[in-house]
Amino acid sequence: MRKKILFLTGKESVMIARNSYNEKILKICLNAVLNGLLLLDEFQFIQGVSTMLKLLTDKFDNLRILCSGSSSLDILQNIEESLAGRVRVIEVLSLSFSEYLLFKDEKLWRLQQELKDGNDDALVAPLQQVYEEYLIYGGLPRTALTENPQEKVELLNDIYQTYLLNDVRHYIANEHFVSFNKLLRLLAVQIGNLVNVNDLSRESGLPYARCEEYIYLLQKMYIIKLIEPYFTNKRKVIGKMNKVYFCDLGLRNIIYNSFNEIAFRTDNGALFENYVLLELWRNRQASDTIYFYRTQSGTEVDFVLDGPMRKLAVECKFKRLQNPVSIPSLVNFADDEKIKLRYIANINLDTEYKGVHLTPGILVDRIGK
Repeated sequence: MRKKILFLTGKESVMIARNSYNEKILKICLNAVLNGLLLLDEFQFIQGVSTMLKLLTDKFDNLRILCSGSSSLDILQNIEESLAGRVRVIEVLSLSFSEYLLFKDEKLWRLQQELKDGNDDALVAPLQQVYEEYLIYGGLPRTALTENPQEKVELLNDIYQTYLLNDVRHYIANEHFVSFNKLLRLLAVQIGNLVNVNDLSRESGLPYARCEEYIYLLQKMYIIKLIEPYFTNKRKVIGKMNKVYFCDLGLRNIIYNSFNEIAFRTDNGALFENYVLLELWRNRQASDTIYFYRTQSGTEVDFVLDGPMRKLAVECKFKRLQNPVSIPSLVNFADDEKIKLRYIANINLDTEYKGVHLTPGILVDRIGK
């Protein structure tokens, strides 16, 4: 029977790419006409992979190739200009809250998907429990599939030690490795805050240029995200510093070294804000950009999603609300910028008040939809 799918890892694929391109081996392993799907995991380890992919895509119209890898830096370095117009780069983040529910219990996932009213305490309670777990342990798949909290921490530590620190050793000078770890911890402390490279350089012991370089490295490795300020009046808006967030909350918490319950944490508001940013990021359109708004006088809106098809403003309040609230800075900014879609992400309340959507944490993925 003719195969339609061939799966290979980077190391196995060396035999295919030994001479950059070996059509005969592929025809034996897949099928004679190369009609099907070729899956290449950790493809960045294949020597001459760009040439191989170019030749295959040009010659075989019915061959689809899906390449995956865990090191975005190596991947970007191995995708050469010769593949321009032939590839689509897909960003894969850790699990969203909805995906986390599906990994843990399909019934909970269906409950969230079908939930009409986020104010129904009886229906929301089981979702809220898992949601608080998600804020602490993040959305890396292996941790989602593990029930024991201590095992979750051990898994996160393994990932931190083997993936993050092992991968960066290729790019970090030996004499800077201790300072790089300090930089990581400093960034973990200040999620949701402005990044001052001068301060980070001084406190970590890294030269300024190296500090900038390593922050860029962490972005490319999908460890952190930097959010730029939204500009209206350049004289009033702080335009030189970005805000920092982590791409996975569990990874942030292992670096921060805290897995206390969410209700007793001093950083619960920052974790919630980071969570909202990640949900907005996952659900944005390719042409959308996410900013924050802040003036020198202190007026602030947590997130502004700006795109050609839609524009929305979001304020994050990690509070259990008894009644709807209005936030003047959000309303005034949205009025000035003619933004109709306005949201307050909070712990529990699901309603609309004075043109603002109040959205509970468990349903943040519905913002903008």
